[in-house]
Amino acid sequence: MNQDWEDRVTAAWATFDDYAEEAAADFRALIDTLVAELPPGSPLGPFEGACAWDSTGHSDKAVPLYREALARGLDGYKGRRARIQLSSSLRNTGQAEEGVKLLTPELDAPSDELDDAVRATLALCLSSLGRDREGLSLVLGALAPHLPRYQRSMANYARALVDPQE
Repeated sequence: MNQDWEDRVTAAWATFDDYAEEAAADFRALIDTLVAELPPGSPLGPFEGACAWDSTGHSDKAVPLYREALARGLDGYKGRRARIQLSSSLRNTGQAEEGVKLLTPELDAPSDELDDAVRATLALCLSSLGRDREGLSLVLGALAPHLPRYQRSMANYARALVDPQE
């Protein structure tokens, strides 16, 4: 879609916190109005719809929409966001193993500002599966570069959680 549409979607999301919990349907209607402007088959429609359902506490309704967006070819930054958010929603609906399968390849994807979100969401999925050491390793590895000191130590500790020979 064009930049005007993207700007209006961004503006709509900037108002999200203004909606009370009981007004969640009003927010979803706002997003639906913007989605209705998209050409048929656009992957942005199901993606934005999924985000709206997810953000208003309905992971179950978001999952099929995220899947549809990805199936329609959503890629790049928004595709990566969709995989992160879908994995989180899968975990919330008791399908953490599928979330792990979806996000694990993202660890090797080209680096961007979503890297830490990938690791945090993957860590939650792993924890839901009782794989807490792996999850903690991911979180410590993501945190280490942001520390003012101890980056090398934390990175080594993170590796040692999953590889005791470290």
